[in-house]
Amino acid sequence: MNLKAGPVAVIVKAFFTALYGVPLLWIVLTSLKKSSDVVGGSLLFRPTTAAYARSFNGDLFTALGQSVTIAVGTTALVLLVGVPAAYGLARTRGWVASLGLGLLVVLQMLPQTAQVIPLFSLLGQWRLLDNVGGVILADAALLAPFATLLLRPFFRSVPSALEEAGAIDGAGVVRTFWSIVLPVARNGVLTIASITFLLAWGEFLYAVRFFLTPSNYPLSALLSQQVSAFGIDWPGLMALAVLTSLPILAVFTATYRLLRDGLTVGAVK
Repeated sequence: MNLKAGPVAVIVKAFFTALYGVPLLWIVLTSLKKSSDVVGGSLLFRPTTAAYARSFNGDLFTALGQSVTIAVGTTALVLLVGVPAAYGLARTRGWVASLGLGLLVVLQMLPQTAQVIPLFSLLGQWRLLDNVGGVILADAALLAPFATLLLRPFFRSVPSALEEAGAIDGAGVVRTFWSIVLPVARNGVLTIASITFLLAWGEFLYAVRFFLTPSNYPLSALLSQQVSAFGIDWPGLMALAVLTSLPILAVFTATYRLLRDGLTVGAVK
């Protein structure tokens, strides 16, 4: 079925637009309401930015700085480990590659909650509790196997003839990887980097367990503080949700063109 033209395409696009757009619109509208409008379920209301004004305080900027540090640090560390590992597994044959892939799959099967106590003990011994470095290490340990498994197919798709041509020209393994393989696979690396950044940005469990001081919480944990024993500040919660999603939207907008390009764009002139 061709969905590029015709009424079916319009219906499908409208369905998915409503499916994803209506909840986002509802979040934005709720952030512009008063608490009384939310509780009363009023559809007609006078918009107000009071929730945003309350959100712009020292806690927001501290949490924003923590989230940026954690997401950028985790992404860099995951790529530092995952890119060479994925390339090695893509070019290795035999039981070594099978064993490595099996271990990565097993690591992915371990639930995150089962890793909290061992990591808490380990980070405590390393004096990294209540430290942004400890959360980065924990997030990187969680996401590195996932990123390696996703990166391997990208490197396997790079023609080996390109590496052979580099070797004929006298390039070593490191030079061939850095100058030939990595540029060809850059869109795959950027894709995994974006996914890793998104997952690290929204990670919650490690943030609330390994930060012992609530004032050090990132944005994902700061959102949970809007829920208390006295009720939920729905406009404040939705305003924080909107503000938290803006950096993700900016990252996606900035990298969309590169992510859209084909894998081997620029490999052959």
